[in-house]
Amino acid sequence: MTQTIAVQGGKGSFSHSAALKIFKNPTMKFCATFEEAFLLATQKPEINLVLPSENTIAGRVPGIHSLLKKYSLQIYAEHFEKISLNLLAVKGATLGSIKFVHSHIHALGQSSRFILSQNFKEVVESDTAYSAEHVAKINKISDAAIASELAAKIYELQTLKSKVEDEPGSNTTRFLVLGKEPRHPEFIKEKNFITSAIFQLKSIPSALMKALSAFSGYGINLCRLESISLKNTFKQVAFYIEIEKHIEDPMMQKALEELGFHTSDLTICGCYSADSYRLNN
Repeated sequence: MTQTIAVQGGKGSFSHSAALKIFKNPTMKFCATFEEAFLLATQKPEINLVLPSENTIAGRVPGIHSLLKKYSLQIYAEHFEKISLNLLAVKGATLGSIKFVHSHIHALGQSSRFILSQNFKEVVESDTAYSAEHVAKINKISDAAIASELAAKIYELQTLKSKVEDEPGSNTTRFLVLGKEPRHPEFIKEKNFITSAIFQLKSIPSALMKALSAFSGYGINLCRLESISLKNTFKQVAFYIEIEKHIEDPMMQKALEELGFHTSDLTICGCYSADSYRLNN
């Protein structure tokens, strides 16, 4: 049975490229926004979602953790993808003919030195895939897109220059695979796992310190801690954490029980195998 995968962005987006590497011949659903993708995966449990969560250069993808809390999807896996940005244009275009470069604001920012060196005028688009599609449609030798190699193939564009990013080789995006139904891998003591959770603190002094001490007291490492703004209030935030333990590990169970004493709400967002990239970098 072919797996159906939803992504934000069009054909040829970096999320599309990542999904093709994670899954074999998936059926793709392309969504205009992250919320549309979350909603689709919530309404249809047979659909998984592949989305970027953070990038080594641009940082956290805004809004992802808030949507994770809102829709209560479960994280099944993580995948780290090396990102290479390419200058794409229609046949007949040259570097000398290009005047305008289209792309997502992050891709433009990550390629700023190259863009300045060529004196291109930036045109911000909704995503890299749409940029490539738009350049193909208008068919002008004056316009180029910064996008993926997959986009070049899909929209039949030529690559005028590869690796136009400011820091070639160091641009990596972490993608998450999510779905509606709770599931996690078998607990094997010798393997490495990540458990993700979102919690809200009780309104008491030193609540965050006490909550985090639940893990340090059992020798458990947190590899991520981020705040999430809550809708309609400045008084309270939620916290997203990633913990280097399987949820069924006995020490983890004790830590989560202690964490519960200091929180008003605690949601487990998934337990999944740690990607080998995490262990080697």
